[in-house]
Amino acid sequence: MTRWVALGICAVALLAGCEQKMANSPQLKALDPSPFFANDSGARPELPGTVATDADTWPTPNALPAALPLSMLQHGRQQFEIFCTPCHAYDGHGHGRVVQRGFPNPPDLHSAAIVALSDRQIFDVITHGYGIMFPYGGRVPAPDRWAIVSYIRALQYADKVPAADLTPDLTAKLEATK
Repeated sequence: MTRWVALGICAVALLAGCEQKMANSPQLKALDPSPFFANDSGARPELPGTVATDADTWPTPNALPAALPLSMLQHGRQQFEIFCTPCHAYDGHGHGRVVQRGFPNPPDLHSAAIVALSDRQIFDVITHGYGIMFPYGGRVPAPDRWAIVSYIRALQYADKVPAADLTPDLTAKLEATK
């Protein structure tokens, strides 16, 4: 038993004397030639089917469902207020804080051109950006982008709903806020 302990101590002593210097190991710079590969290229092509780590692989429908849960609209409002109000303002008319400080006006979300867009087109604009709008595909998950689309549709509807379609309770609440 003591012989095994002595061997173990010797092995530890030998390994402690070894020093690994990875900083001194050979390394290639981007696009440097390399004799290691048959084509003498150090850069390797992407394999078929490679997906980028920040790729949006969420399935994307073309439109929102006809009936939306209130929780989705509330979440859409929260996400809209976080990501969209600096430019589009809380009401969606495009007079946000950055516009007040000299940034160009974004489109009014209540304009006929924006109302005419499909839900998928609005989703794609949020994902990929448009004009000077920054793409939010990498920052806002797809379910949150759909929630934002649902809230934009609710804003558009609320702006155009005839007063005659309101219930007496809603009419009283609106009158109380004036």
